[in-house]
Amino acid sequence: MRTISTPKLIATHVSLMAACAIVLYPVLWVIKMALTPSQGFSMSPNPIPDQVSMSNFHHLVTMNDGIFWRQLGNSIIISVATTVIGVALACTAAYAFSRFRFPGRTLGMAGFLITQMFPGVVMAIPLYILLNRLDLLNTLSGLVLVYSTSSLPFCVWMLKGYFDTIPRDLEEAAIMDGASQWVIFTQVILPLARPAIVVTALFSFMTAWNEFILAATFLTKREMFTLPMVLQSFVGSYSTDWGYFAAGAIIVSLPVMLLFFALQKFLVGGLTAGAVKG
Repeated sequence: MRTISTPKLIATHVSLMAACAIVLYPVLWVIKMALTPSQGFSMSPNPIPDQVSMSNFHHLVTMNDGIFWRQLGNSIIISVATTVIGVALACTAAYAFSRFRFPGRTLGMAGFLITQMFPGVVMAIPLYILLNRLDLLNTLSGLVLVYSTSSLPFCVWMLKGYFDTIPRDLEEAAIMDGASQWVIFTQVILPLARPAIVVTALFSFMTAWNEFILAATFLTKREMFTLPMVLQSFVGSYSTDWGYFAAGAIIVSLPVMLLFFALQKFLVGGLTAGAVKG
C-alpha cells in the first residue's frame, strides 16, 4: 500500500482548509449582515458581527401584516407543483425516447437540446402574451405552467440518459411474467431510476425556487410575489436595506440546503449514471 509522506499530508490539509475558508467567508459575511441591526454595509473584513440581533428577521416576517408568510407559501406551492408536474411529464417522455423508436424521435431530442441554448428571458414576451390571453397573469397556476414547460427539456434529457442504462432484460423478464407496459414502467423502471428522478426533481425545484426574471414579468400584485421578488424589493435605486436583504437570503437558502442534505445520497449516483449512455 502506498503511503503519503507527512509534509504532503499537511500541505493537502492546509490547502483544503484554505479552500473552505475562501468558500465560507462570503456566507459568514451574509450572516453578519443579517444579525447586525443596522442596514448599512460594513467595510470591516471581520465576518464576526459586533452586535447580534434578530431584528432583521423579525421585521421580515412581520412587515405588511405578515405578508411574508403568504409570499413564502407562494414559493413553496409554485416550486412543489412545478417539480411534480415537470418530473411526471419528463418520466413518461424520457421513457418513450429511451425505449421506443418512432418518427421524429431524433428530431424531438434535438429540439429539446436546442431550447437549452437560449435563456428563459428570451421567451418572456411570447409567454406574457399567451398568459394574458389565457387570463393567467398574476396567478400561481400561470407561473407553474411556465416553469414546468421551461424545465421539461432538461428533465427529459437527464432521465433519458438514466433510462438508457437500465437493462432491457428486466423488462423482457417482466413481459414473460405477464406484466403490462404500465406495470413495467411504474413497478420496474421507476424504482430503478429513483436516483435520477430525485436529482431531476431537486434541480427542477431549485429552478422554480430561485427564478426571478419571469416571476417579476408575470406577477405585479405584492401578495402574489415569490421570495426572490421579496429580496429584490429591498434593493432601491439609491439605497439598499442590506440587513433585511441578508436575512431574506438566509431564509430563501434554507429549504434548498435542507433538501441537499436530505437527498445527498442520491446525488452522485443520479448525476453520474444519467450522464452515461448505455
